Amino acid sequence: MGSFLAGIKAGTLAGVLYFGGLAIVNVAVLYAFQQDTLNGLQQTFAQYCTATSVTNSSIAGSVQDCFDSVTSVLIPVIAFLGFFLSLLYAGIFGIYYEKFPGKSPRAKGVTIAFILGLNLVLFGLSGYSFSYTAGVIVELFFIAWTAVYGVFIGGRYKKYTRLVTFESLDDKSLRIMVDGRDMTGKSSTFAATSTHKMRAEVADDASFKEWEPTGDLALEDNRSFETSVEINGDGTIRGIVSKKY
Repeated sequence: MGSFLAGIKAGTLAGVLYFGGLAIVNVAVLYAFQQDTLNGLQQTFAQYCTATSVTNSSIAGSVQDCFDSVTSVLIPVIAFLGFFLSLLYAGIFGIYYEKFPGKSPRAKGVTIAFILGLNLVLFGLSGYSFSYTAGVIVELFFIAWTAVYGVFIGGRYKKYTRLVTFESLDDKSLRIMVDGRDMTGKSSTFAATSTHKMRAEVADDASFKEWEPTGDLALEDNRSFETSVEINGDGTIRGIVSKKY
């Protein structure tokens, strides 16, 4: 149980940098290999891109017009669409953060980054090139930049969240429910400064005594079996229970 909102916050700046970087480098490569790009456009889109301007047609244009459309319109639009796709994956990353492989936030971030990158490749949004050398440059940068994006989004997610562990003195007698989910013996990330409902489910032969928080966690009532907790920092909450007889 991670934080969707924290995932979106982390993914916003990370996504802007990621797709901004991809777009800038892709355009730079197309300009560096402009002649190859012009030739490729003319061969691939012959019906739209001609060697010279066609004045008597509302459809066809010069191959230079096609080049300008790719660099100034198509790539920015693709980057814009890709950014919103990345926000979706950032939210998924936030929700299922604990389930991603890796011990550190950055390692987990790299995992979601390459899942996003794979989808960009499948949808044809990873970059454009019209020669072998340009293609290699675009692909290598895409792979490296995707890894950087993963490290960055993982670090940003950690900035916006706090890690809390829930322990029970006797997990057979007391179960800890947080926002309706059983968190007994588990650790989870929560959005910083967020507030959550916490409830102790106690066995019939036991009595709830109190909550023992450590770290920067503020409980509304330590001695109430049902209370709320404000997450200001990392910490641990331990539920104390005793037997009735």
